[in-house]
Amino acid sequence: MTAENAIFLGASRKPDDSYQQAEALALKYGNRHGIVTGATGTGKTVGLQVLAEGFSAAGVPVFCADIKGDLSGIAAIGQAKEGLTKRAQEVHLDPYELRASPVIFWDIFGELGHPIRATVAEMGPLLLSRLMNLTNAQEGVLNIAFRLSDEEGLLLLDLKDLQALLAHMVTRSEELSARYGNVNKASVGAIQRSLLVLEQQGGTRFFGEPALRIADIMRTTTDGRGMVSVLAADKLMNNPRLYSTFLLWLMSELFEQLPEVGDPEKPRLVFFFDEAHLLFDEAPKALLTRIEQVVRLIRSKGVGIYFVSQNPLDVPESVLAQLGNRVQHALRAYTPRETAAVKIAADTFRPNPDFQTFEAITNLSTGEALVSTLQAKGIPSMVQRTLMRPPASRIGPLTPEERAQIIAVSPVAGQYDQDIDRESAFEILQKKVVEIAEAQEKAKVEPESGGIWGDLVGTALGTKKTSGRQTVAETAMKSVVRSVGTSLGNALVRGILRNFKR
Repeated sequence: MTAENAIFLGASRKPDDSYQQAEALALKYGNRHGIVTGATGTGKTVGLQVLAEGFSAAGVPVFCADIKGDLSGIAAIGQAKEGLTKRAQEVHLDPYELRASPVIFWDIFGELGHPIRATVAEMGPLLLSRLMNLTNAQEGVLNIAFRLSDEEGLLLLDLKDLQALLAHMVTRSEELSARYGNVNKASVGAIQRSLLVLEQQGGTRFFGEPALRIADIMRTTTDGRGMVSVLAADKLMNNPRLYSTFLLWLMSELFEQLPEVGDPEKPRLVFFFDEAHLLFDEAPKALLTRIEQVVRLIRSKGVGIYFVSQNPLDVPESVLAQLGNRVQHALRAYTPRETAAVKIAADTFRPNPDFQTFEAITNLSTGEALVSTLQAKGIPSMVQRTLMRPPASRIGPLTPEERAQIIAVSPVAGQYDQDIDRESAFEILQKKVVEIAEAQEKAKVEPESGGIWGDLVGTALGTKKTSGRQTVAETAMKSVVRSVGTSLGNALVRGILRNFKR
């Protein structure tokens, strides 16, 4: 599976149709990123499985999403079926050793793996805005919410924290608008409605604590193999925006937390992003800039990012140019548009005089791929038509019983399974509401006799000077006084008008 610090991918076809030369991905350039593409049913998932096995066997932790459940078989020993044994012989894989990879199963919904959570604060206003598809004005209000959270120590851990803070901002809209810019009820209401939709789509399970620790997806076993973290994403794909935002958050966290290591002899972590087009669909310019920055700079942190999609065109050109290792499975060209897409895909490879790349892409059989990897000095190799090696683990999903057994003996078992709800913005603001109510109960004196009500009414009438800063209790109680004053004023006017009519 690994030889001379490289991952064996398969054997390339020669002009006489024999498979002789071994094709491999050098671990030294594994952090230079890559892409695995191909139409449905062409062997893309098995190709991903071969790469993940190879990195794991070399001691490199792997994180990958399992869109259809098929990738879970990487945790079980493969079966020596006739077709797989024949493939191993064709690519000169001798011996063909069957083995399982060490796996940790994760699931945002906590059903098919250990729960994965992130706090609202960690997600940040930019990613949350994308997740909720907010307008520029609404994103501005959300940025103000995060600024207020930092300044006043109101921790944003879960959705109810953010909902409580937004409601609190409405009561202070005049003050906050003067300090930060317009905070209007319409924008806050739109954000609250988006949060409600997010909550109904399972956001309450994702946002909270304990938050995922990056170290837990960078584990190795006692025998030196890298743990393969498999994210169950079949249900998550019902909300593709949550899926792509989560994976972008994870990449950003890796970028921010890991130290610079330059170009190590092998990556510290390899990250596979399946259905990569979801990351870029309808992404605002600011977000695309962030993605490009992470992909460009995270290489020096020792992290390799591999995008998996149907066509290279699913990835923006600015990002595609940074992907040095490429595995292209078959693409079909039945329409002019598909033909143009295949031609563009072919042009991304360094040509091989032995065959036409365009024709090869459309004629690849299942399990074949065009492979180009970085060689000495980071130069892309000439594209080779490659018969991919069979995986050592099972092709196909685990049974529910097998999955449950692996989860039970996982190295992170018990660490993430229970929610933690510590004091944060929701609890702090709730206490302040209670304090205001208690203050109202205690304030039984008339306004002119002094006390809290007297001070507030005096302020409202302009007879008492106040400092520029107000407590939350004062702000809320002044609102009540104004409301009461307005009601009394209206009643007096109505009485005067009735007397005048008489």
